[in-house]
Amino acid sequence: MTNSMSLGLDELLDDLQQARWSGDLGKLALIAYCDVRCWARQAGEFGVAERSTTMFTEQPHSSREAFLDQIDQLIGELLRARARRLEPASFTPHGPPHDVFANAASAA
Repeated sequence: MTNSMSLGLDELLDDLQQARWSGDLGKLALIAYCDVRCWARQAGEFGVAERSTTMFTEQPHSSREAFLDQIDQLIGELLRARARRLEPASFTPHGPPHDVFANAASAA
């Protein structure tokens, strides 16, 4: 992921979590519908974009709690997307990284 996409996701998560903590439903709706969809499409996270869209187009929310539950699920999806993007691309399962340093120390 490019640095700008990563920074955009971090800012998006921060904005969502702040609005969620303060209970600002209008800001949550705006961020979830506009900003999340835009970021997700640009990042190729089409499942996240689809969830964001259907939150507002499929059916009205039955209650404040139902809306906040969907926001929490969306935040969870964004956190998982961030974790996927932070995984090292060149990970090789040859043992823990500290083994390399242990071998170097024994050779010295």
